[in-house]
Amino acid sequence: MIKVIIGSPVKQKPAILEQFLQSLENLDYEGLTVEYVFVDDDEGCNLLYAFAGKHTNTVVFKGDYPIEYRCDEETHCWQENLIWKVAAYKDRIIEYTLQTGADYLFLVDSDIYLHPQTVKHLISLKKDIVSEVFWTKWALQLVPLPQVWVGDQYRLFQAERGVEYSADEQAMKSQEFINMLTIPGVYKVGGLGACTLISRYALEQGVNFKEIYNIGLIGEDRHFCVRAAALGLELYADTCYLPFHIYRESELASLAEYKDRLMKNTKRSKLTVGMLVRNESSRYLERVLHRIIQYADEVVILDDGSADNTVAICRKKLENIAHCIVENATSGFNNEVELRKTLWELAVSTNPDWIMILDADEIFEYKAAEGIRELITDVSVDVVYFRLYDMWNESSYREDSYWIAHRIYRPFLVRYRPGYKYEWQEQPLHCGRFPINIAGLPDKQSELRIQHFGWARPEDRIAKYLRYKQLDPNAKYGVQEQYLSILDPKPNLIKWRNNE
Repeated sequence: MIKVIIGSPVKQKPAILEQFLQSLENLDYEGLTVEYVFVDDDEGCNLLYAFAGKHTNTVVFKGDYPIEYRCDEETHCWQENLIWKVAAYKDRIIEYTLQTGADYLFLVDSDIYLHPQTVKHLISLKKDIVSEVFWTKWALQLVPLPQVWVGDQYRLFQAERGVEYSADEQAMKSQEFINMLTIPGVYKVGGLGACTLISRYALEQGVNFKEIYNIGLIGEDRHFCVRAAALGLELYADTCYLPFHIYRESELASLAEYKDRLMKNTKRSKLTVGMLVRNESSRYLERVLHRIIQYADEVVILDDGSADNTVAICRKKLENIAHCIVENATSGFNNEVELRKTLWELAVSTNPDWIMILDADEIFEYKAAEGIRELITDVSVDVVYFRLYDMWNESSYREDSYWIAHRIYRPFLVRYRPGYKYEWQEQPLHCGRFPINIAGLPDKQSELRIQHFGWARPEDRIAKYLRYKQLDPNAKYGVQEQYLSILDPKPNLIKWRNNE
């Protein structure tokens, strides 16, 4: 079991402290051994001791008192002597962590409401020092900004030594950093604090909050970060499970909205499967839909001008599941990216948690139904990658120098995040089924396999060969040798095994 100390110096307004302690109780501790360590600087806070009485794995150290700390609706006022008192409290918690042999210390301020997955997720990143990012209006007239930064006191942009940047350049580069932090992921930064996981390795190297006498930076977190970098430790910021910073009592109303969203996200995740179809009635459509309805919550179909009864088959197979079917009057496959965008937007319109995009000749192996539902309960990832096997007949897949799709993991399942700006590869063929910038999101590989029957019949191979010759005669978007290999009369085939 991994042992984690959750530590916090505490001098807090009761309404805010109550929410902080509640979020600690709501954390997912599966697989962890946890101990709470507080330094009470509030002369005997009833809430803190009530928490300790409820949780026997709690240690409370007495603070030194009685320096005044002014915290109002405008901002928080930090005096120099107060900063170093808090630094000493944090170092006391570090010392305790080392003495108890804990694997990690999670230092968090007492005005933070944490996402339940915060600690487990930060541990999963395997970083020695990593903070979960939150956003705060440091003064009422300011826009929300992160508690992580690039360098110096609070510089939010990369700067080369000796280079002077204009105000416009600084603003532009700072905005690039801020925009980056709106995308779920892990990023190397120069400064962090207030919600930080620190490994035992980093603690043993000597990281602490003591003042570095020859540095003029204000704030104990700056001195911690400079010391860490000097010790060869890198600092990271994670943006996957944003906590809520209760910087002012007036923000408790907004916290209620945040908690409502958390409650919604703990419910069963909704999976929408999207599919682009055209003249599929005599191929694999019924088999594909039969498998999809075993794990999907909703299905969206974009029919690209079918001249057969493809749409009727879809309606029949999907009659017992939520679905939407949109029919194009004429085919638009000469500009595939527009079709893919339309299908994506159809899926987004169903308010999904996850989106899977399949073609009408792609079938997950039989055991996948339960596995897919399990995959979308994983809160630590946004993209799941799978292997696709190009079936050359009903029982064998092709493998040679141009046909190795099954050796490569590709995205088929993506968590939808409403605030994320999705971008597409703007080309008419081979544009990909998902936005191109999902590549930077947290991901995992699944061993569930997909059979692709698009090449399984001779007539389909001939039709695809002719279509590629028409749409991409100079192989601008593909590989000419692979196009030619489609008609190879003696390809290397491997038997499909259901128990692989």
